Amino acid sequence: MGSYSLSENLYEGGILLNVGTWLDAVRTRRPLVHNITNLVVTNLSANGLLAVGASPVMAHAHEEVADMASIAQALVLNMGTLDRDVVESMRIAGKAANRAGVPIVFDPVGVGATPYRNRVAADIANELNLAVLRGNAGEMSVFLGLDAEVKGVDSVAANDALPVAMKEYAQRTGTVVVATGPVDYVASGEHVWKLSNGHVLLTTITGSGCLLTALIGAFVGAAGKNSATATYAQACIAAITTYNVAAERAASQSHGPGSFQVQLFDALYHITGEDVERAAVMEQDL
Repeated sequence: MGSYSLSENLYEGGILLNVGTWLDAVRTRRPLVHNITNLVVTNLSANGLLAVGASPVMAHAHEEVADMASIAQALVLNMGTLDRDVVESMRIAGKAANRAGVPIVFDPVGVGATPYRNRVAADIANELNLAVLRGNAGEMSVFLGLDAEVKGVDSVAANDALPVAMKEYAQRTGTVVVATGPVDYVASGEHVWKLSNGHVLLTTITGSGCLLTALIGAFVGAAGKNSATATYAQACIAAITTYNVAAERAASQSHGPGSFQVQLFDALYHITGEDVERAAVMEQDL
């Protein structure tokens, strides 16, 4: 197992990963991120994407989602507030994105809470070619068939075998798998990383995980269409680390959940690639 911190770099398949460079790429390329997301976090996700330097669009009408997904640099699907119209929008947009080579980031919010959510999550994962699958550790444990506990849309408990199951799923599908919690895990078909930045105040604001999913869309979008799984894994690592380092900075300037959310937007806006490089703490191949 290799340990990485501060300005040290990480390798995936012989490719150098500089996590700070990814943030610079997002700000230079300003990827259009098409979000079909839940009602609770639409504003939060859009503002977070703007703060980090991406361009959000929150379209969900059946009549336009295929066109929008086709011209976007990434499509983010979030099933936090489900109904049949939203599910159909996700399917239409996802199929259009696959045809255009646009990477899809899927967040199966609350999978494990109800049979309906389980069925929708499985259908989307089976029908669409996903670049990234991201959920909290409890959701990912349930999704991958491990014992776990989910309460509503919140993770209560995960499974210790999760990193191995994530890597196996990534090998089988070519999808990068991300599980977030007190520590975060990213699995490609070749490697698993443990990312240790972040702050507990992220758990006190609604939609902090959903915002991370949207930001992953921005970084994946900066990677470009039809990129390799290894490249999308790098983008995920950079997105998560950027977000968590920003959260650490925001927490140092806040007095509770209300001020933390405001400070988080400011931190995402002001943080630099060098800031991320200096603060990043991660381990590879657990």
